[in-house]
Amino acid sequence: MPDTLYETGHVRLGSNAGQPMTRRDGIAKVTGTATYAADNRPEGLLHAVIATASIARGRVTALDTAAALAHPGVVHVMTPENRPPLSLDPDGKAYPFGFRTEALQSDTVRYAGQPIALVVAETVEAATEGARLLNPRYSMDPARVDFDTIPPEKAETVGMGMEPVFTKGDVDTALRDAAETSETHVATPPQYHNAMEPHAMVAQWDGDRLTLDSPNQALVMASRTYAAFFGLPEENVTLRSPYLGGGFGSKAIVLGPYLMAILAARDLGRPVKLTFRRDQMYGPTGHRGATRQKLTIGTDAQGHIQAIDHHATAVSSSFDVFSEPAARASLNTYAAPALRSSHDLVRMDVGTPGPMRAPGEASGSAALEIAMDVAAEKAGIDPLEFRLRNYAEVDPASGKPFSAKSLRECYAEGAKRFGWEGRPLAPRSMSDEQGMLIGWGMGTALFPAPMFAASARAVLRADGSALVETSGADMGQGAWTALAQIAADGLGLPIDRVEFRSGNSTLPDAGVAGGSGHTASAGSALFAAGGDAIRQLAELAENDPDSPLFGSGNAGFEARDGYLVSRADESRRESYVDILARAGRAEIEGKGQGSRNPSYADSHAMFSHGAVFAEVKVDPDLLQIRCTRLIGAFAAGRIINPHLTRSQLTGGMIWGLGFALQEEALHDRRTGRIMNADLAGYHVPIQADVPNVEAFTVAEDDPYVNPLGVKGVGEIGTTGTAGAIANAVWHATGVRPRSYPIHIADLLV
Repeated sequence: MPDTLYETGHVRLGSNAGQPMTRRDGIAKVTGTATYAADNRPEGLLHAVIATASIARGRVTALDTAAALAHPGVVHVMTPENRPPLSLDPDGKAYPFGFRTEALQSDTVRYAGQPIALVVAETVEAATEGARLLNPRYSMDPARVDFDTIPPEKAETVGMGMEPVFTKGDVDTALRDAAETSETHVATPPQYHNAMEPHAMVAQWDGDRLTLDSPNQALVMASRTYAAFFGLPEENVTLRSPYLGGGFGSKAIVLGPYLMAILAARDLGRPVKLTFRRDQMYGPTGHRGATRQKLTIGTDAQGHIQAIDHHATAVSSSFDVFSEPAARASLNTYAAPALRSSHDLVRMDVGTPGPMRAPGEASGSAALEIAMDVAAEKAGIDPLEFRLRNYAEVDPASGKPFSAKSLRECYAEGAKRFGWEGRPLAPRSMSDEQGMLIGWGMGTALFPAPMFAASARAVLRADGSALVETSGADMGQGAWTALAQIAADGLGLPIDRVEFRSGNSTLPDAGVAGGSGHTASAGSALFAAGGDAIRQLAELAENDPDSPLFGSGNAGFEARDGYLVSRADESRRESYVDILARAGRAEIEGKGQGSRNPSYADSHAMFSHGAVFAEVKVDPDLLQIRCTRLIGAFAAGRIINPHLTRSQLTGGMIWGLGFALQEEALHDRRTGRIMNADLAGYHVPIQADVPNVEAFTVAEDDPYVNPLGVKGVGEIGTTGTAGAIANAVWHATGVRPRSYPIHIADLLV
């Protein structure tokens, strides 16, 4: 069996972790006392507004800076002609999660919405009017935004540096020899993060020290990057981000407009605030790039998959490389002796895509699950039975055993709660009393269970309370609560005795709040820091002749409710307060790192699993689609907070509903501009769109994934859901969707 986190087994998880505690920051958020980045108003504050390009390709030939500066209240206009130098090239990629960015390094326009100037004024209204008065003129080249007219090119990497091609076995021979083959083509659109809180920054200098208030998912990494851009020692930059109104991957990168605001604050000697308008979040902040995918599945006469060939062509910008690793979604889900995933890219005049909730898996699984239903239909097999026949006992790509295998239970429990048994195979077989066509569909959910480097500090105080610190980020997922629960258990204290500090780059590095790895990474570090403090406390007691725990030796201790208790004799116990008082210690400090056992990482494949079942109703005359039920069963290791977990899973499923039926950015092919760059035209699900959504977890003990047995739940709900809804639409109508979102016009066949 795997080793435990500490040889002493110093605590039993469950006193705090595992409980459905409410959000520690909830009251502050709903009463308006939570301070988001743009809520900061230091003395002498100036306001900045970015002016953005209205063309997608060309050059800025003139800006009327005199008119802008003549407007009352405008104090500065920054353009490529007067922008001060930076210590790093914005077109370089010298840091993790590095993207080329626009910080007025030239007059070249690379996409519509690109920042082309910064106007700073005494009020945001004056800055906005000053930006309008710039009246930019352009030399314009034809915009390249029509995916299907641009020749693809070979992808050197996909996603964050992943290999674009993977092959196992002889795919071509397996497909040629298959009893049945099916070919499925699926298109997915560009999608934008649209976090509730816009991107924002308040920058203020004090000599050569820089303080930044900005929503960020990777505080220490970002603060180091800002230090490098401005030639500062790392310790001279403080990035504060206690509250984030959503991020979804868009707030882990350094943006060019932020660099411009920091430059302005330095040169003007006053704090500067920059807040993006909603339409300005459709350009420099990243997005999920569009894809065109082709999947070929070959099966034998019994419906067992012999080969999966998944090819994706994805969008990247004209000046950088990030494309959706969509085809990789087929590598780890279904058993197949032969596998191939491959990628091309097309370069368009758009802002560079980037990580967006379940990057690759969301768009890839949306296509894969349609292809699986097409293959099941061709084989004449129920979609659930087809997936069970092709259940992977080991990771199909690596051949490693899964660290935990609970997908069968997800299928079984999800189908039972949904009432899948008895579903007719043929489409257009069910309707309700109003004559609405009813369809049922399903999809498999899968997402990796990563861990990132993380560190934490825990301090036991003489009064029996504790302080724990790590630079974590809570984007609304409840990290402040879940991490505090883990930290309290690590110290053997009730959670109300633990002060939790986070959201500041001066604290120990919590790594990246992304990839569904934050709770596992920062949580493991916090638990380890608590263990280190308890170890030191135990040494004091064990070596103190006046302690009832003196000489306990190899028996070991357990930390429980502010007491150390002998494992050999529970009557031998002593409070933390008494141990520290007798030792004359005001506090004990423990440090911890989050890490995964390297041997387990080498020997096991680590994923969260799930199954999503969907019901839709379609008007047979108008072809309007409404999703009426979603049920998801998920296996995600140890659940730290059931309440928050359910919130994340249902949120992911609702995101998948938006993927299936609503979300898409639409480009004007003449200008290259996004025509629906607001929440009026860019549709996301609201309360009236959301059906009866039920998400639940299947008990899973994963002793290999990390010392806590924790996996992420922030992204897996998105995977599988879009495909389940698309398959339900086919079952209702007999028309197989081939693109997302599914429109009424798609059903007019």
